[in-house]
Amino acid sequence: MNRREFIAAGAGAATVAMMTGCTTLAAGTKGTAMKVCNKDYYIGGTFDANGINQGGKFDGEKAKQAYFDLMRKFNYPVFKAFTDEKYMLEQTKQTANTQYLGFWGLDFGKGDFANYGMGGVIWVDEVKEEYFGHDIYLLPLQSIPEHSHVAQKIDASVCQDRWDGTKFEGKELPPKMESWLVRNGWVYSFAEIGEPNLDQFPEAKANLSALLFDQKANKPVNLKSFHVEKWEADGIAHKLPKAGSWHFMMGGTEGAIVTEFANFHDSKCNRFSVPGVIF
Repeated sequence: MNRREFIAAGAGAATVAMMTGCTTLAAGTKGTAMKVCNKDYYIGGTFDANGINQGGKFDGEKAKQAYFDLMRKFNYPVFKAFTDEKYMLEQTKQTANTQYLGFWGLDFGKGDFANYGMGGVIWVDEVKEEYFGHDIYLLPLQSIPEHSHVAQKIDASVCQDRWDGTKFEGKELPPKMESWLVRNGWVYSFAEIGEPNLDQFPEAKANLSALLFDQKANKPVNLKSFHVEKWEADGIAHKLPKAGSWHFMMGGTEGAIVTEFANFHDSKCNRFSVPGVIF
């Protein structure tokens, strides 16, 4: 990932950046900026007019390194378990009450990592007691996919306690209800619920992935969430306004780290507005 002196940031510049498959990080306390470009995270393939990769291979390890750089910028610990798989496996074998579900960087199979990707680690996802803990890592002006959560009855192959192996055949799961606390940086929150106000946030609008919004035509493609809020690292938690509603978030101009609190989550209960998302 390239770093350069920050020159300019604004809606117009952001639009140009998105059309070339790049987003730009505004100057931080150190006066530097990161430019995140799709071309740096794909091996082979071609790039369309929106900078989205077609036919190449996503470089997940390079994506992880980008998130580690983000963590170091925010003085967030890059745990050894994130970078050393052997160490992680050894530690989780020490006690039955230790687990680690892995750190990951994703482009969700859509070829637009700069605008449509995320890093994450699920700290806990407990079916028996029904609680969940997750950290979200976003590069500058990078969005997670727009999604919703549905109620579902799941099978024992998924709904199994990680500690003692107890199976919960046919367990009924309500729609995931979640809250978020911004730890570092800030985010744009997009929600289906609330007064549509996307035009009041031109930077966020200009950096939406072409998978969600057609910038040239100035109209949504798959987008369902038009209420936008700016959430900062101010110690205030924010709750999903309604279970099952569409939502997502975009990292601010310096990226962001966000902690999520929720009830137990099964990925089979996810629904995405963009077809073909891989999670």
